[in-house]
Amino acid sequence: SPRVAAAQLPPLRPRMARRRPPLVPIGPDEVQWLDPEVVHPCVWDASMGLERAHGAELRELMAKALKSPLQKEQQAFLVAQLVNDPCLVYECGLSPERLPELVENNPTVATEALLRLVASPHRTDYLEALLSMDMSLHSMEVVNQLTTEVELPPQFLHTYISNCIHACESIRDKYMQNRLVRLVCVFLQSLIRNKIINVQDLFIEVQAFCIEFSRIREAAALFRLLKTLE
Repeated sequence: SPRVAAAQLPPLRPRMARRRPPLVPIGPDEVQWLDPEVVHPCVWDASMGLERAHGAELRELMAKALKSPLQKEQQAFLVAQLVNDPCLVYECGLSPERLPELVENNPTVATEALLRLVASPHRTDYLEALLSMDMSLHSMEVVNQLTTEVELPPQFLHTYISNCIHACESIRDKYMQNRLVRLVCVFLQSLIRNKIINVQDLFIEVQAFCIEFSRIREAAALFRLLKTLE
């Protein structure tokens, strides 16, 4: 019906012409919003792929160092790379489990690697690996060199010295025992003279060691050094 049709029609309302509100002027102390057109240039990395190849070469050389002594040129190259880029020590494939092999075969490389690893969160694992390996000339050489370069935890040094003394006492072969005692005595004298350790913390243990092996000249010299520190 006409009434129903009229009821369905939208109401007649006049259109109100509204002007777009003007922008508020920007004051001198305000920041203006900018939409600059950014053009990103294409930059080619000429060194792309070189680092990966370099890292592969380093890992290959480290794998050899874990198995046998390297030639002087190879050893110098490996040390130079670790010195120039300390982060490479985390990519060369050296794990705490393999550290004893590196110490015995290439102590110089092991020292340079450990100098970078002792500052890492995993240094405890590598120091524990040093403590767990058999005492040897190369092991003491690495630890002695580390003590001259960085400050090692006193507990590590005390445990290492105790392990050295125990190793001397447990060897049955007299020749090997005398040789290891001489090495340990020289090692301890170096630590004491350089004031790396507080000998009072180990005085009784070291003194008993010197008395037990007093027949050896180096042990007698270490005993005399201890007496001067009393």
